[in-house]
Amino acid sequence: MTRLKIWAQRLVGEAVALWFCSRHPRTPFIAKVLAAAVAAYAFSPIDLFPDFIPVLGLLDDLVLVPLGVWLVLKMVPSDVIAECRQQAARWLAEKTPRP
Repeated sequence: MTRLKIWAQRLVGEAVALWFCSRHPRTPFIAKVLAAAVAAYAFSPIDLFPDFIPVLGLLDDLVLVPLGVWLVLKMVPSDVIAECRQQAARWLAEKTPRP
């Protein structure tokens, strides 16, 4: 259970980092669009499949969000990702209302 909790916290941190990547000037345009879409989907209460559908309701969150994060991380330069991860860590530590 602890590994799952750590993985979920890391995924939240990556989603926040994607939000910062979508605002970074050196991020390619298509990566900006995809990063904003993945971050919005991760933090949105609206799902592709509602959670009350037995398997698909949770499966979309467990598959689509990590897949989107992985895809965007492949498209963004590594130095930009490192900078955005630092911003995300600061933002999560401060717990300010919006990134």
